[in-house]
Amino acid sequence: MKKYILTIIALATLWSCQTDEAYERLNRDPKNPTQVRADFLFTSATVSLGDQLASPNVNLNIFRFLAQYLTATTYLDEPNYDLNNRNIPQNHWTVLYRNVIFNLQDAKAVVMENPELSEGEKRARIGQIEVIEVYAWHVLVDSFGDIPYTEALDSDISLPKYDDDAAIYDDLLNRLEAVVADLEAGQGFTGADVVYGGDMDAWVKFANSLRLRLAMRISDVDAAKSKSHANAAIAGGVFESNADNALIQYQSSPPNTNPLWSDLVQSGRADYVSANTIVDIMNDLEDPRRNEYFRQNLGAGVYEGGIYGASNSFALYSHPGDAFHDPTHPGILLDYAEVQFNLAEAAQIGGYNTPMDAKGHYEEAIRASILYWGGTEAEVTAYLAKSGVAYDGTEEQLGTQFWIAMYDNPFQGWSVWRKFDAPDLNLAAESELPVPLRYTYPVNEQNLNVDNYNDASSAIGGDEQQTPVFWDVD
Repeated sequence: MKKYILTIIALATLWSCQTDEAYERLNRDPKNPTQVRADFLFTSATVSLGDQLASPNVNLNIFRFLAQYLTATTYLDEPNYDLNNRNIPQNHWTVLYRNVIFNLQDAKAVVMENPELSEGEKRARIGQIEVIEVYAWHVLVDSFGDIPYTEALDSDISLPKYDDDAAIYDDLLNRLEAVVADLEAGQGFTGADVVYGGDMDAWVKFANSLRLRLAMRISDVDAAKSKSHANAAIAGGVFESNADNALIQYQSSPPNTNPLWSDLVQSGRADYVSANTIVDIMNDLEDPRRNEYFRQNLGAGVYEGGIYGASNSFALYSHPGDAFHDPTHPGILLDYAEVQFNLAEAAQIGGYNTPMDAKGHYEEAIRASILYWGGTEAEVTAYLAKSGVAYDGTEEQLGTQFWIAMYDNPFQGWSVWRKFDAPDLNLAAESELPVPLRYTYPVNEQNLNVDNYNDASSAIGGDEQQTPVFWDVD
């Protein structure tokens, strides 16, 4: 269906991420056009996003290492933060630009050209696409800092400039504000919607909850803007229970399984064990989620994490829980527990229009997480009464509990740690390096988009793992 012509000249002149997509468009025969259906493009982009966030495959990302939820048994470069040996930043960059954002742009064009759709149906579909696209853009910003944005999708610009990360966030928040009217305009994708199956009210809550996430991310750098967007998102309606969670619904057979299953089960390999970082913290708190987060392969009620960044024996440490070995295990884009933790932070800061006080939202967040993982109300009550869990109003406690709850949404777990500086994460055992604050830019950008790369590196304070993104100020 598609033709790709790659030459030495093209490689030298086209932007690394745009190469296949932009050059492909130039080589389409206008007299014999081929077009992929919008529903296929939307599904493919959504699943690609979910896969990239869920996968533990070190060729794609190391989010479960960055959050120190898992560690490795033999291949130790990645848990010791060598990201370039497998070209991880390049792979992450390419998946999000090419497989997600570019496909979504094509989907928008196909939707708008479809004469069989009413204006309301077009707007609703564009709204769904827009939410996923904003999500992908914010992941790119939170991964790298400044990135190509305003020129990134222009096929006439082979070497796009990098935009300021804070300015991109401003635009993303405004896009989420505007998208609600589109989502409410008509019926969007149904069968192609692997998140909500076409429930447009659910998409409105998703858009508002994502807006709340981004608004609280900037609370330390622009309090007024954070409050304005967060209050509007709350008023518009955010998630109200676990039934609202934005989940990728995976299937039982390849290639439509949760990528966790592919690496933990289908591969037949034994590369990952639970990290001592999270196991030790949850053991100290006697956390009831341990029997879901970790297998009891060491004996009933016994949980022990491998030394983070060291060579660990697969047999001697706790394995990821049974749920993560299920091919149909949902992938989490955004859940009710996260919404409640964001509301707890807002209430704790003050000046936000939150439904409850900080203690109420904090406790509801923990309750939502425990119940999502199959716990009981009795376990919730007992856990909330424990020393170290009972609400004390500190950022350290809020950040630690938020981080625990993001165990199966590891990109957000890493982001929560960067925002709250809690809990204390370990130095990698072999390299003794601290947790990266960002990905360094892809090698292809350094080689092909040299001038814009150099400008971006200078603007952010150096293309280093310890250069924080704009909202990470404490």
